[in-house]
Amino acid sequence: MDVAIFMGSDSDFDIAKAAISLFKEFGVPFGVEVTSAHRTPERTVQLVRHYEEQGVKLFLTLAGKAAHLGGVVAAHTVRPVIGIPVGGTALAGMDALFSTVQMPKGIPVACMGLGKSGAANAALLSIAILALNDDALGQKLKDYRRSMAAEVERASQGIKEIL
Repeated sequence: MDVAIFMGSDSDFDIAKAAISLFKEFGVPFGVEVTSAHRTPERTVQLVRHYEEQGVKLFLTLAGKAAHLGGVVAAHTVRPVIGIPVGGTALAGMDALFSTVQMPKGIPVACMGLGKSGAANAALLSIAILALNDDALGQKLKDYRRSMAAEVERASQGIKEIL
């Protein structure tokens, strides 16, 4: 397994699907867990250790509000941690964004954008990291980007045809 996805709540699953679908598309093995930095801190640490023993190369964490999950995971591993702030609070996710992006020196957590776009970008960043040692995965990523470029060109042509 290459990636472990930790969600602070099962309500984060809808956002996590944006990363999960990309991992499936690229054939990247992953695991998914619901674990809370606050409600199940011991479980979180045990899961970090378990996934490290399974050979996980990096962690994705989704959390809202105080969004401590990324920091707690990063405090217990030296593997890369990518945080995905989740909205849906009175502060529209800005609390989670600020919490995730403000890790103390020495305990880094890469911070993506809010929500589904952030989850998709976290998956793509994970794939780019994994592709450093996997040429076939790197080629899939290049093909994916070419496909995105072709979509833009098709959309442009479609607009021109309407006019």
